[in-house]
Amino acid sequence: MPASSAPASGGTILDPLPAAVDAAERRDRLGKIATEIRRSVVEMIGRARLGHIGGDLSATDTLATLFFAVLKVDPGAPTDPNRDRLILSKGHCSAALYSTLSLRGFFPTGDLATFMQPLSALNGHPNRRKVPGVEANTGPLGHGLPIGVGSAIAAKLSGADWRTFVVLGDGELQEGSNWEAAMCAGHRALDSLTAIVDRNRLQQGARTEDTNRLDPLADKWRAFGWDAVECDGHDHQALFEAFTAPRSGKPVCVIANSIKGKGVSFIEDRVEWHHKVPSPEQVERALKELAR
Repeated sequence: MPASSAPASGGTILDPLPAAVDAAERRDRLGKIATEIRRSVVEMIGRARLGHIGGDLSATDTLATLFFAVLKVDPGAPTDPNRDRLILSKGHCSAALYSTLSLRGFFPTGDLATFMQPLSALNGHPNRRKVPGVEANTGPLGHGLPIGVGSAIAAKLSGADWRTFVVLGDGELQEGSNWEAAMCAGHRALDSLTAIVDRNRLQQGARTEDTNRLDPLADKWRAFGWDAVECDGHDHQALFEAFTAPRSGKPVCVIANSIKGKGVSFIEDRVEWHHKVPSPEQVERALKELAR
């Protein structure tokens, strides 16, 4: 896998994909990057004995595709006013975000070993004042999309061409603030805004459809004035095409159908792994599965 210089504290920075790469190579290279992120997540949570491994693993392919093939960002200038913005509204899945940011070069990968330690910048929920590449402090659910709407309004008022992407949990959509934000975005035709729903159909304690039914989800977004597309949330080329499709004058919701705990057989689609922590033996088993 292509790599650039290693940070002083150890680890490898991975290069983003060139725009001209063909679909087969894009899928292959993003798949390898996603596996690196997943392995990092397992190690971090296993070491810290804290985290939300199921949702981290379901959103990994979305984050890998965005940061390595879509987002206009520069790790050397993380506050460049012309950068694209990525807001992880499901902020409890910070391990996947930190792993992605570090592999992309925003901070040394060696810092991942401090995840959840006292006074570490890599807290359980991302903090924009402490971690380069983090756009918003998130954790309380239902906050990321309203922030993203404000970001997209700012871009429109200034005539800027940067884009805003917001990654949401599907259980998070039971928070009414998301639908107020969606209504505002549709009304203002914020076509620089893309919401991505990590549609793994599980939340803390139960399935989403048993807790508060969301389907027909795409129709709900369309009713609020959005374009809505559904794709396989683990198919990097499908995600890439959804994120880079021509603008239509409306905000876009990408419903990324995913599997909670993707990549680790004993975690996949099991509700208890929302915030269960793997034992050392389970960490070893997971890493072996992810090495295939």
